[in-house]
Amino acid sequence: MSRQPGLFGDDVDDATLRVAGVDEAGRGPLAGPVTVAAVILDPARPIDGLNDSKKLSEPRREALYPLIVERALAWRIEFVEPAEIDELNILQATMVGMRRAVAALAPAAQLARIDGNRVPQGLPCRGEALVGGDAIEPAIMAASILAKVARDRAMLALHTQFPLYRFDLHKGYPTAAHMAALVEHGPCVHHRRSFAPVRLALRVG
Repeated sequence: MSRQPGLFGDDVDDATLRVAGVDEAGRGPLAGPVTVAAVILDPARPIDGLNDSKKLSEPRREALYPLIVERALAWRIEFVEPAEIDELNILQATMVGMRRAVAALAPAAQLARIDGNRVPQGLPCRGEALVGGDAIEPAIMAASILAKVARDRAMLALHTQFPLYRFDLHKGYPTAAHMAALVEHGPCVHHRRSFAPVRLALRVG
């Protein structure tokens, strides 16, 4: 676990803090936003069945989503769109989304636990990177569910606008069907032009 100093010293008892779990969905796709969620769970309103979103079925994620929204002490979802991803690169865009999500929580987080091995710069509180956190920390599990469900819904909405790409099936990931559509039709405005397959499709087109 790595830490970034914040507004609170390391001698503060974490059990007394408002802890935000932070996770993302959609770093790997060729299209659509990277989606970040931050969640502060309410100990007085527990949620059964939390887990890493990747280990849950779509119906189970959809069932947990409204429970998290209703029972969490605070939550926030941020979308970082392809234009900003192309400007910053996907890693930095993810870090920006995490910082925005944590900063928007009300009540404010006093500690942010980030799934992965990096802590965003400029957090408004102390930050900890927790590798495999979506399998360990319930608040990160909740954040992973919000991020995944919100991004999947966003990609379904994009499918209605751009049905040729079948975003409803692959959610923008580089499947064979997506790659074939990219070659045939070229990128749409929601493709990430900084990603190599999209750049190649632009040149071919």
